[in-house]
Amino acid sequence: MENLNEIFKQLKELLLKFQPPLSSKMNDESHFDLWSVKDLVIEGRKRKEVYFAGLIIQKSYVGFYYMPVYAEPEVKAFFKPELLSRLKGKSCFHILNLDLLLMEQIKEALEMGFQAYKEKGWV
Repeated sequence: MENLNEIFKQLKELLLKFQPPLSSKMNDESHFDLWSVKDLVIEGRKRKEVYFAGLIIQKSYVGFYYMPVYAEPEVKAFFKPELLSRLKGKSCFHILNLDLLLMEQIKEALEMGFQAYKEKGWV
């Protein structure tokens, strides 16, 4: 198993590319998240922020939380098997090791999700 701190660090570098315009509420050695902070109305409910993505070091994996897959489940159809096989639940990917292929797939997912948020006016 790869060092979870190193996996976290590499994934955090990918997420940092979206800051700004996204903002972090949690940023320490084992947690990181990104939010779109903007007054919105989503499905009739007023919101001041929308969660985009985050990371947390767990006991045996790094949890990569990716809200676009929860907001738009059909986006999973665009994921390659290497990334999709790590999806546990609705929006959490369990990353136990990280190679260049998986890193590229996560990068593509982040870019696709960010673009979807922009198109919805959430960013």
